[in-house]
Amino acid sequence: MTGLQAAIVSGSALIVIIALLRAALRRHLEQTGAKFVSQTDTEVIAHLLNWLYDGDMKRTLIRAMGMLEGSYALGILCDHEPGDLYCARNDSPLVVGARDGEGFIASDIPALLSHTRDVIFLQDKEIAVLNRQGISVFDAYGNHCHHPVFHVDWDLTSAEKGGYAHYMLKEIHEQPEAARKTAAPRLDVPEENWLPIRPEEAKRLKKITIVACGTAYHAGIYGQYAIEKLARIPVEAAIASEYRYRDPIIGEDELFIAVSQSGETADTLAALRLCKERGVRTVGIVNVVGSSIAREADATMYTWAGPEISVATTKAYSTQLAACYLLATEFARVRGTLADGQYEHLVTELEALPEKIEKTLADKERIQWFASKYANAKDAFFIGRGLDYAVALEGSLKFKEISYIHSEAFAAGEMKHGPISLVENGTLVVGILTQPDLFEKSVSNMVEVKSRGAFLMGLTTYGNYSIEDTAGFTVYVPKTDPHFATSLSVIPLQLLAYYVSCAKGLDVDKPRNLAKSVTVE
Repeated sequence: MTGLQAAIVSGSALIVIIALLRAALRRHLEQTGAKFVSQTDTEVIAHLLNWLYDGDMKRTLIRAMGMLEGSYALGILCDHEPGDLYCARNDSPLVVGARDGEGFIASDIPALLSHTRDVIFLQDKEIAVLNRQGISVFDAYGNHCHHPVFHVDWDLTSAEKGGYAHYMLKEIHEQPEAARKTAAPRLDVPEENWLPIRPEEAKRLKKITIVACGTAYHAGIYGQYAIEKLARIPVEAAIASEYRYRDPIIGEDELFIAVSQSGETADTLAALRLCKERGVRTVGIVNVVGSSIAREADATMYTWAGPEISVATTKAYSTQLAACYLLATEFARVRGTLADGQYEHLVTELEALPEKIEKTLADKERIQWFASKYANAKDAFFIGRGLDYAVALEGSLKFKEISYIHSEAFAAGEMKHGPISLVENGTLVVGILTQPDLFEKSVSNMVEVKSRGAFLMGLTTYGNYSIEDTAGFTVYVPKTDPHFATSLSVIPLQLLAYYVSCAKGLDVDKPRNLAKSVTVE
């Protein structure tokens, strides 16, 4: 094909075609003669377009969109219009790429990087037509829309393995630089140039709600602990998929923070829209520039992690933590809740974090050896107190999602309230102990599970060598301010999950049944 070429980009980010349709629509199409060969909603869309087609696919697609319910991202080729590629979206990501007379569509930016870094972000219920004449965008009424072309700063090399066996391992090693990119630019400028709300608003805050899913939710739990402790603002970390259904009580002088790597997580986006409807100021902590949450939130903190290809997120989590560190520290300074010299101490520790993450990565060979010994484990439990509990949740999630080993995380003090009954001889229990004021209590909890036959892996800071009296295997991380220890303690847990998965011969980057971005509820 000469001139503008239209292509559907495949690979790590296949276009997701999802639609939730009324059962009545399917029955109606069957009555018109449609022969279904599957139960998928995707096939319903194809039959619907075929039934409605009147010689003009754009007009047909507009009519069809009026009959569709829920979320979808569509890429459509028509035999009668061979020179055109049509696409449309609603509540699911779809990006149009452009390059010197060529056009591409994909669900997210990394899939496009080998072709172009110039993209157009479609809005809900918009249609794009790609052909030899160029790229045209229309709204749900057929009116022409003018969208700017956005240039993505990511380069192709950042989306390649770069000599690593897997994207996940590469992205684990990119965490020092990712954390630096999130924190350093904001530490070097006055807070009014990056803080997502004005200082006077921060002083009036009565409550903060952090809503997210999966790994981002675990970052939110960290934010809950740290902001409350440093800035003395009540904080609630809520699971996005549950938040709306409880009809949350939302009042004045509250702040809603949505955390999402992709900026397209359906449940998180829906929660953000609910809060906007109720007049609450919203902030998005996202990685992908131009994503739905970034566009719709009142203010956005970009994490600048760069493209993350592996389904199991690592560096995006580190940058979300860094964003929460920044908010907790600045809110505390603005509100005057820090002791003399504490702010300067926190900033110094933030600046030193990337180097300390690098030092933590240097212990990977020992973790690889240990992982080979427990690759056949049936169960694993991760325990901690306070901020260590927040990282236990993330460590357990990483372990289960790529090793397929049953894993749970518990607040260490809760083990004796039921979960300890699951411990038997050889059960792997990972104890995280980086919080000085909770160290002895956590050791006591580890002794309790050891007495039931558990094999203990201990994770603590250098200097806490007494833990070796209890743990069978110990990993040490550099000392930092306890509020920021999560960035260091998560590294060995990511590596443990990675090496167990490798030892089992599993697909590390594409674990079964999982997707990088969850764009349906």
